[in-house]
Amino acid sequence: MTPTTAAPAPARRRPRRTLAPYAFLAPFLIPFVLFTLVPVGYAFWQSLHKTERTGGTFGKTQTVFAGFDQYTRVLQADYFAESLLRVLGFALVQIPVMLLLSLVLALLLDSAVARAKKFFRLVYFVPYGIPGVVAALMWAFLYDPRLSPVVDLLRNVGADVDLLGPDAILWSIANVVTWTYTGYNMLIIYAALQAVPSDIGEAARVDGASAWTIALRIKIPIIRPALVLTGVFSIIGSFQLFTEPQVFRSISTSVTSTYTPNIAAYSLASGDSYSEAAALSVVLALVTFVLSFAFLRFTSRRQG
Repeated sequence: MTPTTAAPAPARRRPRRTLAPYAFLAPFLIPFVLFTLVPVGYAFWQSLHKTERTGGTFGKTQTVFAGFDQYTRVLQADYFAESLLRVLGFALVQIPVMLLLSLVLALLLDSAVARAKKFFRLVYFVPYGIPGVVAALMWAFLYDPRLSPVVDLLRNVGADVDLLGPDAILWSIANVVTWTYTGYNMLIIYAALQAVPSDIGEAARVDGASAWTIALRIKIPIIRPALVLTGVFSIIGSFQLFTEPQVFRSISTSVTSTYTPNIAAYSLASGDSYSEAAALSVVLALVTFVLSFAFLRFTSRRQG
């Protein structure tokens, strides 16, 4: 009896690689590389060099390698710690207040009894559509004690507050930022609420749950990723604070040339200290990345 030989197994086909995923990612990756990674990389390269002048004021300039000398100067500068702590305090107060307002507005629009949703959605979003410089100038008029009807009203009720003074200017700026970005974050949260299945809310109502219970126990846990996303965006935006304090700098002596890290970098670059400004920008980018990553890890651990 002749032994039978097993038939050869069919050759396994390798999965065909397609470029479709890269094509879908290209609209994000290309601008991200060109307008984020490349500038940060160039800033890092520039921070490792410095410009030296030989032969006096009208002598020849040359760029030489300086290593991490510029980073040492930035980290040892008094303005760096002061401006960084100021922005950190700003973020710890302004971000929770803004996101809470955004969440409340989104929940109100998503409620079953809400009327004219399209109108109020547009009204809440309008401040974000106003350019930052225009918004800051408008609020500066409302803060100016010589022109502001708000200040006059506060004085009439016995509250003499200098909204442009050193004790209040940071929170005056926080008010402008909150007014501008609350509607933007509200739209992100509201879009997430629209994806919540309506059957869940209806089942909870049948079981006797109130609107407050549905919002607190059902809706908010489901839209947690949207809340985390707005939190990350807000952290990044807070450490990029520039437009509002720069406008207020022209009308208040409380805002200095190193009031925030971004303004400090701008002032250094305006004074031809490009390498130090680049080093400060790189350090600020690293701080922002670390804090955003820590926030993501903290929220993911709480969710787990």
